[in-house]
Amino acid sequence: MKKTTWLVATAAFFLPHALLADSVTRADSHAPIGVMADHFHKKGEWMFSYRFMSMAMQGNLDGNDSIDADTIVTTIPNRFFGVPGQPPTLRVVPLDMDMDMHMLGMMYAPTDKVTLMLMGNYLRKDMRHVTYMGGAGTTVLGNFTTSTSGWGDTTVSALLSFHDSEAHKWHGIVGVSLPTGSTDETDAILTPMNMMPTVRLPYTMQLGSGSYDPIIGLSYSGFGSGLGWGTQWRSTFRLSDNDEDYRLGDEHRVTGWLSYLIADSLSASMRVEFLKRDNIDGIDPNIVAPVQTADPDRQGANRMDAGIGLNWAGQGDLQGFRVALEYSLPLYQDLDGPQMETDAQLILGVQKSF
Repeated sequence: MKKTTWLVATAAFFLPHALLADSVTRADSHAPIGVMADHFHKKGEWMFSYRFMSMAMQGNLDGNDSIDADTIVTTIPNRFFGVPGQPPTLRVVPLDMDMDMHMLGMMYAPTDKVTLMLMGNYLRKDMRHVTYMGGAGTTVLGNFTTSTSGWGDTTVSALLSFHDSEAHKWHGIVGVSLPTGSTDETDAILTPMNMMPTVRLPYTMQLGSGSYDPIIGLSYSGFGSGLGWGTQWRSTFRLSDNDEDYRLGDEHRVTGWLSYLIADSLSASMRVEFLKRDNIDGIDPNIVAPVQTADPDRQGANRMDAGIGLNWAGQGDLQGFRVALEYSLPLYQDLDGPQMETDAQLILGVQKSF
């Protein structure tokens, strides 16, 4: 993956300080860094966080079977066939995509039972495509890359503590995703007719949902001698169309993790997550192109990922600081394809509570 060397180097700098423990903060009192809204705070506590996530995608799947670009452009129907200039099959295929996300978070507990959370993110997406000539055959015309960047949607949540003991913690998650991300990003593309118009980009390259989306979930963490474990369910529901006449598919995530304390200030973790994402309901009339990413019915996915991570908690004078790293790979993908498959994901996070 690109742009990850400095992440590993940063983590390698901080993690050895785990051996310098004075007062004790258990490293695995937080879930692996890839789990959001995983813990709550005591009354009056604040926490600020920064996460950097880098995700790479390459190649295409139809269901859980690989499908190459030549097969896509000769066998997969173009849903826009009949619109002037639209060929009968897809003629543009995405080859790979990189997405970087900078996530800024803030948590505050007005009471022991309620923790408020605000999270915003800044994204950059780059997708490389191949365009095939004319309306049939496998003659390649050329390659092009589309890029978007900007602020994504913002989430506001309340974490409601149900049970809080040394061994077990339960809390609910209630929130909403605010439509602060753009849904009208544009860029130049290479068409099968060898033209380079600037058009509205397909759904995958947009920065937000364009709608107010409720979020609900439930999170559990358990702790024993040298071990920690937990599970979380979190769903985002798309209840109304945005201004572009569509709504993204609902998303449901269920994850579970196990951690091992190497020292009080350092833990290693393993995690498995299942993601179910539905197809888009409706269609943006300005997104018309012979490419799979422009088809609302080719966005759904079922995916299972496995990740490993490290979690460091500052001790003594560094009390309240945390640095964590997680790297994950897909175990299984079943996509409403053809659709790009996920290759890997890396997350580095820094947190400070007081």
